[in-house]
Amino acid sequence: MIELGVIADDLTGGMMVASLLEREGVRCPLVTSTEVIADVPSGAEALVIGRKIRLIPPTDAVADANNSALGLVAAGAKRVYYKYCATFDSTDEGNIGPIAEALMTTLGTDRTIFCPAFPEYSVTIFQGRMFLGNIMLGESSKRFDPVTPMTNSNLVEVLTAQTQGKAGVIPHSRLIAGKEAAEAYVDTQVADGTGLFVTDAADNDDVASIAQLTLAWPLTTGADALPMFLARAWRDAAPAPAKTAQTSKTPHLLPASPGYEAIIAGSCAEATRAQLDYFEASHPVYRIDLLAPTEHFETELENWAAPRLGEGPIAVTTSADVDGVKRAQAELGVKGAAELADELLGNAAVILQRLGVRKFMVAGGETSGQVFASLGVAQVQVAPFDNLSGGYCHQAGPEPTSFVLKAGALGGQDFMFTALERMREADANE
Repeated sequence: MIELGVIADDLTGGMMVASLLEREGVRCPLVTSTEVIADVPSGAEALVIGRKIRLIPPTDAVADANNSALGLVAAGAKRVYYKYCATFDSTDEGNIGPIAEALMTTLGTDRTIFCPAFPEYSVTIFQGRMFLGNIMLGESSKRFDPVTPMTNSNLVEVLTAQTQGKAGVIPHSRLIAGKEAAEAYVDTQVADGTGLFVTDAADNDDVASIAQLTLAWPLTTGADALPMFLARAWRDAAPAPAKTAQTSKTPHLLPASPGYEAIIAGSCAEATRAQLDYFEASHPVYRIDLLAPTEHFETELENWAAPRLGEGPIAVTTSADVDGVKRAQAELGVKGAAELADELLGNAAVILQRLGVRKFMVAGGETSGQVFASLGVAQVQVAPFDNLSGGYCHQAGPEPTSFVLKAGALGGQDFMFTALERMREADANE
C-alpha cells in the first residue's frame, strides 16, 4: 500500500520531497512517468512522480497532473499530494490553482489546502501572507524572478487570480484551538462555498496540526515540509509501524557509478553563478551564449569535452547574470530563451553520457527535468536528505549513473565539489 503519492511540478522539488521522506525512514523512490509505476520495488511506502509542469500552459499541466493522479490511485495510493515551489511560483494563469482544482474533481473532494510553508528554512505563512525569513514574499528578491515574479505576499489573492472556486484561510488561531475546532471551522467554510484553503504555518507545530487535520483528505498540496508531517501522522495512527530498514551500512551513499564527472547548469540564480565561478577557478567550463549558438554546437562541444574529461570534472552552462538573461529574453522571448537553454543542455547531457560521464551534478529545476528526459531516466533511488539538499540519486542498470540535482538558489560556493565528492565516495565504497 502506497501511503502517499506525490505529484511534483518539477524534478528537483520532487527529489527533495523523496529525500526528506527517506530521512523519515519512509522508502520513497522517484519516477518520471506513470508508465514505470509498476516497476517500483515492493515495500515502497511513498512514491514521487517528478514532472515538468510548472511553466507549461495550464491546460497541458492539468492534463499531465490528472494522468499522474490516476496512475497513483491505480497503484493503490491512499492519499495524493501536489507539490510545488515553497515560494508559490506561479502566474495569474496558473499553474498551481488550475492543477489543484482539477485534482479535486479527479479525486472527488470538495476541499484541499495550500501549505507551501517550510519553517525549517524560515518560509512561513501568517494570516495568509508568506514570509521568507522576516521579509514578505512580495518584498523579497522573488519579485524580480524573470519567469514568475512574485509581487503579492497575500497567497489568497494570488490563488484567487488563477482559480474558479472560492479561496480562504485556515488561520493560526484555528490550528492551535485543536483538531476538532479546526475541522468544524473547515466544514462551516466549505458549506459556505469555500473549498480552497491557504493554511497558516508559523512553525513546525502548525505544520504538524495541518497534517493531523488533513490526514484523511484525498488531496493536499504544498511544498516540501508537509509530506514529512503527514508521514509522522499516518505512523502515529497505525499500530506499531515498522520503519523501512536501511539497506546500506552507509545510508548517505548510493551505489557506485564508475565513469567521468560533469556539471550541467541552466540556472541563472546568483548561488549557481557563484558556484560556477568557484568551480571555474580550477576546472574548465564551456559557456553557451544563447544569442550565438553555433550550427555545429554538438560537434564543437564533443571536441572540447573529449580531451578534458580524463583530467577531471568539466562544466557546461547557459547560466548568465541578470543583464545576460534580459538580453536573451529580449531577443528570444522569455519562453524562447528557456526552451533553447533546455534543448542545448539536454543535448549536452546526451553527448557527455556518450563520452563516458556517469556522475552528473545538475543545477536548476527545469534543467534537471530536461536532463532526465534527454537521458531517458525513468526511475531513481533517492538518498536521505542531508547537506546536498536532497538531490542525490542513482539510476541502476547496465551503465549505472548517479546525479546530484539542485534548485538554482541552493548551496554554498563549494556545493559542486561537495556533490562530486559524494559520488566519488560511493565508488570507493564498493
